[in-house]
Amino acid sequence: MVAVLAACGSGGSGPAESSGASSAPEKAAAIERIVEELKASKHLKAVIVRVTDDGDEVITKGYGESQTGVAATPDMHFRNGAVAIAYVAAVLLQLVDEDKVSLDDTLDRWVPQIPHADEVTLGQLATMTSGYQDYVLGNDAFETTELTNPFKAWTTDEMLSYAVDKPLLYKPGTNWNYAHTNYVILGLALEKITNKPVEELLRERISEPLGLENTVSSLTAVIPEPALHAYSSERRGFLNLPPDTPFYEETTGWNPSWSITHGAIQTSNIYDVEATGRKLFAGETLSKESYETMTSTRLRGVARPLYGCATCLEMSERYTYGMGVVLTGDWIVQNPLFNGYAAVVGYLPEEKVSIAVAVTYEAEAFGPDGSYDNGGNPIFSRIAALMAPDHAPPIPRD
Repeated sequence: MVAVLAACGSGGSGPAESSGASSAPEKAAAIERIVEELKASKHLKAVIVRVTDDGDEVITKGYGESQTGVAATPDMHFRNGAVAIAYVAAVLLQLVDEDKVSLDDTLDRWVPQIPHADEVTLGQLATMTSGYQDYVLGNDAFETTELTNPFKAWTTDEMLSYAVDKPLLYKPGTNWNYAHTNYVILGLALEKITNKPVEELLRERISEPLGLENTVSSLTAVIPEPALHAYSSERRGFLNLPPDTPFYEETTGWNPSWSITHGAIQTSNIYDVEATGRKLFAGETLSKESYETMTSTRLRGVARPLYGCATCLEMSERYTYGMGVVLTGDWIVQNPLFNGYAAVVGYLPEEKVSIAVAVTYEAEAFGPDGSYDNGGNPIFSRIAALMAPDHAPPIPRD
């Protein structure tokens, strides 16, 4: 079970911290300086951070505001986005451990209605090497519909209709491209394999065994209280607004049903996100072989850029996709970014350090076209270098 420490909030924009004593006060103070510096330079409205070292708390603290006059606190809930991709991958690997499926099984056994089901394997979906195009990234038709009505409740069929009837980008298994499409299809297959909905699979196989009591699935826009509120200017470019026209809207209530496998659209808090690194990214619930599969860097010899594919890229020390997780240096990470929310969870197996960061944004963080970066990345990178100087992750610290 995750130890959830009582959080006490301060008014205004000051930090709100956990009631637990730090196991490393000097490092905690240094982390505070890192967060405060980057919160200002990256124009972050709120930052919530939790760091543990071999399970001992170094710091758990909230900075800034969720809403005007409402401090961000560690007990606040937010959307965990792609962190749940790691959960879905882990469920698949558990089924492999139980000899119920093989990663080499083709999809036609469970979802024959999906084009190319006789060519694509479960393992290729999970490693994003299927060749399916993405229904989100680089898909103007989808983006127009989603940004026109960010409150729309999407069905799985609607999401896949923007991608699966298009030609494969490459022969399955011969390249890599980031595509939400893969995990939506994988979710459908897992439900057929187990005769259980994805929501139930994640609860029984991930949340309950790992003690993630604050991680729940929901297709609605509701975030359990206390909720971390988010804001964005990402629709600026879509709405063709002049650069000098102020535009900054609350996105907390936007419907997330478009974003990932139904049943794996979740809310969580910083305690559970950090525990995901410390437990799941350490191999809990998986066999040694499956853990090695999840954290394999084998795509460094497969993935390469491809004309016409914005998310086809060569794997490197800085970024290598494993199975539901990303390998950066010696760290295992996930770092979701969407609708004004961003987060990072990273785990260093060699030294058992786990870092979780969640952020929201001020208006100044967005570019003239509404674009923005994951503001949690440099915070994670600097904290990681502080906690494990010999294993500093090769991602920017600024």
